[in-house]
Formats: sequence, C-alpha cells, structure tokens
Amino acid sequence: MQYRQACITSVGVELPPNVVTSEELETRLQPLYERLHLHVGRLELMTGIRERRFWNKGTLPSEAAAAAGRKALAKAGVSASEIGCLINCSVSRDCVEPATAAFVHRLLDLPQTALAFDISNACLGMVNGVMMLANLVELGQIEYGLAVCGENGGPLVENTVRTLCEDGTIDRKAMKSHFASLTIGSCAAGIVVGRRGHRLMHSAWRADTSQNRLCQGAVEGGMTDDSKPLMETDSEELLVRGVALAEKMWGELSEACGWNDGKQPDLVVTHQVGKMHRQRLYEHLKLSPELDYSTFERLGNCGSASLPATLALAEECGRLQKGQKVALLGIGSGINCAGLGVEW
Repeated sequence: MQYRQACITSVGVELPPNVVTSEELETRLQPLYERLHLHVGRLELMTGIRERRFWNKGTLPSEAAAAAGRKALAKAGVSASEIGCLINCSVSRDCVEPATAAFVHRLLDLPQTALAFDISNACLGMVNGVMMLANLVELGQIEYGLAVCGENGGPLVENTVRTLCEDGTIDRKAMKSHFASLTIGSCAAGIVVGRRGHRLMHSAWRADTSQNRLCQGAVEGGMTDDSKPLMETDSEELLVRGVALAEKMWGELSEACGWNDGKQPDLVVTHQVGKMHRQRLYEHLKLSPELDYSTFERLGNCGSASLPATLALAEECGRLQKGQKVALLGIGSGINCAGLGVEW
C-alpha cells in the first residue's frame, strides 16, 4: 500500500512506575527452580531482558492508553475536538464489552463525531491501527486520527508465577510453554495520524494462520487486577515461523521503499521480543544490527505497545532524526506480520 498524504504526526509513550527485574521474578520462582534444578539468571541470559515495568494496582488499560494518547495529542499540537477517529489497539482491555475505546474516548473528552472502536491483533494492533487511520486520512474522511494502546502485563506475569509455583505437576517441558509469559511488561503508547508530520511511504503485510496455535492466551474478563490470564507459547516454533513470514513481507516493503541493492533504512524499530528474535530477524532480512534500536532490555515485551513505545523513545533520545527513513516491523501471534516505511 502506497500512501500519498497520510503521516505519523506524533508518537507518545507512557511508562509504568514500577520496575521488576528478571532476577526478582526468578527469586519468587525458587520453589519451582529448586524442584527442577534450575538456576537464577537463566531468564535474562536467554532473553536479554533485565527488567520490565508494571502499573500501580488498580490501573485500567483504558487509563494507561488515555495517558499516552494525551501525550501524543499535546506533542502533535492537535486538540481533542480535531480527532475524527479513535482506535484502541491493546491486547489488554477493561472488559469484554463495551470496547475499551469507549472508555478512552470519554477520558480524552473526544467529540461525539469521532468514531471509537477496538482493533485487536495481538502484538500487531498498533501497526494495524495506524494503517486503518492512514486509509481514512487518504480517503479524506478524517483530518486526524488517534491510535492508542494500554498494555497491562502485570496480571499475566503474576498469575504465571503463581501457577508455576503452586502446580506441582509442572515439569521442564510444561514450564517451557509458560516461559514467554515471564518476558512480558506493561506500557502504553499513542500515535496521531494526519496530513502533516512524518510521511508514511508504504505498508506491507502477510498472514500465516495455519500457525494460529503457537501462542494462545486465555483470560477471564479483561486484563485487570481481578483477571487470571495465562498464555502458552511455543517460542521456538513461533520464532522460526514468524521470521519466515517476515521475510515475505519484507521483500515487498523493502522494494517499495527502495531498500534493496545494498540500500537500507536509517533505523529499524521492531516489536520487542528478546535478543534471539532480534538476531534471527536481522540475519534473515539481511539487515545490519547497527540499524536497530531496542527497548526489550528494560521494558520487556509489552505487546502492542512495544513497537510504538520504542519508536517514541528512539525519537526522545535523539536516535531518530528528521529526514531519516525508518522501518517499523512487527510480528504477532496468529501468525501475522506487518511493516511500515516512514520518512521522519
């Protein structure tokens, strides 16, 4: 998909206040570690994730998403009254019904004329949200749109630790399917899409739904402190299949953006999973690791918020400069893969 008018006007990020290290989590898993003869430190060693962040107790996904959306609007110099569409893109939700976007819409005091709905697509939600808003801008149906997400990973990590410690039948194989859950963190992000700002060049996507059972999450209600979510993941197979799908998507996106014949983007921002995922992805896409900007070391895997939060932090620290071309690449369970080319 080629864009002619749509731009990313601004990106905002809201970081949770509470830092939890991988060592702290593993210390809580001592009953399991002792029974299975495991050593503290393997989580950080295998993933590169030192720590992650969690919200204060009682924080709802909509509240986190609204905070990030408010920052994105202020950064863009766009008032709430100018927003024509709000899309909430989180995996985390306040409840099953209504859409979490309804709560964010109220918290941001958006006008009644602004569409409000959810897009849920695992870790790709925000990329999909930006694509939908860009289409509305291209069609002239809105002046500005806002995509937000507020990921609340705390309940998943807490319930995973509790389950691993209390279920005496869990062996090494069973623990392996829960390992990815221990990499999860919390974060919120907001992206304003309009006709000014950082030019969207192209988007590309691929889906391989034959692999939809490699990562599945179950939860009662939403993603709040009262929920008891669990997720089972075949991390190794998901990595292999996801990168294979990304290669097909990248072939289309790189050609459309002129990143072929030795040319590469100035910066690459991916969905933040861990060091093994980063290494394999860059190797198979034939991209220089020096192009990477990562946050998984200090934020973990924050679901749909990982990619936009990393983009915002890259801009804030000066790693992303005006005039640079950036590739935004995401892979989500399902399996779905999508990428955006942006001229900053």
